[in-house]
Amino acid sequence: MFEAGKRRARLDLGAVAAGLILVGVAACGGDGQSADDGKGGKTSGKPADGHSASATGPAPLTEDRLTAASLTDGEKIGAYTTSEYALGAPLGDDYTAEPAVCQPLVSLAKGATAFDPVAEVQRKADIPDELLGLTVSVQLRSYTAPDATGVMKALATAGRECAGGFTEDRALARARYLKVEPAKAPDEGDEARAYRFTLLDVKSTLKLYEYLTVVRSGSTTLSFRAEITGTKDVGGVPDEIIQAQWQKFRSVAGEAAKKP
Repeated sequence: MFEAGKRRARLDLGAVAAGLILVGVAACGGDGQSADDGKGGKTSGKPADGHSASATGPAPLTEDRLTAASLTDGEKIGAYTTSEYALGAPLGDDYTAEPAVCQPLVSLAKGATAFDPVAEVQRKADIPDELLGLTVSVQLRSYTAPDATGVMKALATAGRECAGGFTEDRALARARYLKVEPAKAPDEGDEARAYRFTLLDVKSTLKLYEYLTVVRSGSTTLSFRAEITGTKDVGGVPDEIIQAQWQKFRSVAGEAAKKP
């Protein structure tokens, strides 16, 4: 999930040259009243935006609103820099999972679940001078309120049903996930889920680690997928990236949790 030409080219070509290919990560959490559900997720006792997460919940944000709430091209977050994908989205959005129930762990893009977003905006954060360094895909998607909660339920089901592993089908290769484990989710939003992936490179010789975090606030999901071209376990999506995007979303979209 790098930049559409550079990002995946860097991964897939890097795999041919160095025997490495990686696929996405990311994670997110609830509010001050949230409790870990033991399956990589947290839910809050009160919706973060003050609305019910039912059919009467908040209206989906438009693409203009999502864009305003997203990290901007060139924005600095510590050592990381935010940029837009050259083709609008990560190449990994086209990947599929086998069995299909595991698809939310691969991509929450259109067609990945039964819940298509009303609007979506894609960004990535990395260290420009590190060709093989950590990259985080940051994706904001708005849904109808029932669909937003449905996406999170589908993600929870995938985390449970695919704990023993699954296969990710890519354009020219297949990646084998060995294990899906719950990871620490940040304490933001109405609910959040985070996972740690253990997988093999396409040559099935190297063990790799990736992370996925998804936060829901009202009818919007904020997902973060972290990957690195190498065998290092980075320990999760950098919190500074999650917090930078959350605060931007909170200030612009007005759907953030108000801590007690």
